[in-house]
Amino acid sequence: MARLLGIDPGTVKVGWGVVETHGARVMLLACGVIKAPAKAPLPERLTVIFAGLEALIVQYRPERSAIEETFAGNNPKSAIAMGEGRGVALLALARAKLPVLELSPAEIKKAVTGQGGAGKDLVAKMVCARLNLAEIPASQDATDALAIALALAHRTPLVQAR
Repeated sequence: MARLLGIDPGTVKVGWGVVETHGARVMLLACGVIKAPAKAPLPERLTVIFAGLEALIVQYRPERSAIEETFAGNNPKSAIAMGEGRGVALLALARAKLPVLELSPAEIKKAVTGQGGAGKDLVAKMVCARLNLAEIPASQDATDALAIALALAHRTPLVQAR
């Protein structure tokens, strides 16, 4: 059994998902979004996110974690913001001494759907199917975080071997 935390980083909303593995079976424990005030200065938003992540780690006690790598896309400003959110998340994980697996969007999609170029709709449907959920979580950020946690579950034997 392993308890895993997936994080979809940001500077206003951070998706999170906690799953537990039991052999090949993966069960949802909880998921949600940490929301910082959108109009607050960046340092205040990052403080809210950091405190929220620390509280989640204490509450759920994951053994491993995974986070999405930064990707530039067509908007460098978005990549910088994502990097700031990732930095705060990585700090919270490091302070908790959690092993962290950094995954590219393509690795996450491939682990969950079998296709590295899958769209968000297919990822969301496969997250529901893999976790036996009746409906897709209300927040896309939480769904993305669950996909990250599932990708970690897919790679857990590799993480344990290191």
